[in-house]
Amino acid sequence: MNVRSLLALPLTIFLVGCGQIPQNSAVSSAGHMELEYAQRFSVDYCEDGCSVIHIGDEDYLLVPEGQEIPQNSGDMTVIRQPVENVYLAASSAMDVFRSLDSLSAVTMTSTKASDWTIPEVADALGSGKMSYIGKYSAPDYEALLTGNCSLAIESTMILHSPETREQIEKLDIPVLVEHSSYESHPLGRMEWVKLYGLILGQYDRAEQVFNDYTAAFHEVNVEEIPDDKRKTAVFFYLSPNGYVNIRKPGDYVSRMIELAGGKYAFTAEMLDIDENALSTMNVQLETFYQTAKDADVLIYNTTIEGELKSLSDLVAKSDIFADMKAVKEGNVWCSTQDMFQQTMGEADMIRELNRIFTGETDGSDLKFLYPLR
Repeated sequence: MNVRSLLALPLTIFLVGCGQIPQNSAVSSAGHMELEYAQRFSVDYCEDGCSVIHIGDEDYLLVPEGQEIPQNSGDMTVIRQPVENVYLAASSAMDVFRSLDSLSAVTMTSTKASDWTIPEVADALGSGKMSYIGKYSAPDYEALLTGNCSLAIESTMILHSPETREQIEKLDIPVLVEHSSYESHPLGRMEWVKLYGLILGQYDRAEQVFNDYTAAFHEVNVEEIPDDKRKTAVFFYLSPNGYVNIRKPGDYVSRMIELAGGKYAFTAEMLDIDENALSTMNVQLETFYQTAKDADVLIYNTTIEGELKSLSDLVAKSDIFADMKAVKEGNVWCSTQDMFQQTMGEADMIRELNRIFTGETDGSDLKFLYPLR
């Protein structure tokens, strides 16, 4: 019997704390973490000070420093505080640690220094405070051991390499597989800061960080903009094989466009969308042209193919762009290289998109987007 099925039973079975609950249900009546946007994790608090973290189909038991592991913790993954010497293979979580001033807790990563756009992380790797120990599917296991790793944080990519996870766990290192990339609401991705704050023993600070970082979102008021008055936009890049890679309708980037007062030009009804975890998909150039030629705003994703400098750079990739409305009107923008690594900047990104849609910026005051001229 798992934790969720036990929640349906009478509260009389929930005695004093985690250790007194049978099986692996370390849930008591002590309450749960209040979340506004995140839907891919939840936390139940136990009366003995432990916490049960639910992510997908997995449950994790967070045990405070100095406290014994409850005898009936079952098959939950146990994470013991203090959490130090973290191996962070889920790159999107690094900015969350930075926002909590807790990069010192991360000493190992699966991303090379040259691939980081967060200056503090690149500096930490350069100074030796943090080490690159190999890609997520082939980490240096000896480095994990000698580095006294207390927690490995993986993205769902590790699900494609189960033998790697198994090997890490054989070293008695708990592996947390995070699902923040599955959040459809951008602020849901940001709200994972509360989970990491809890794990690091900084929950109060995490709540304040979340409120501070999402303030920009609450400055945007687009509720009264009718559908036919919203600027249509497309977020894309042209792949080397000739396809156009677009964000899927409903993913967090298309949601940012909508929350900013825009309208994502592609809809689910237009596309044959694969039911997979990917947030992007490839479409034929002709298919892209049919929908994007009349879009008000084009946003080019520079993360994969590198930054563009001018409209002529875009047209050089394919002459179909020259005939598009946004190109003719000079309303083409590019994302900066650090957009996807700065998870905690998504509220600011929504505000920047809103300023583009309302014509309130020439781009000189934006951080995550710049115009092509």
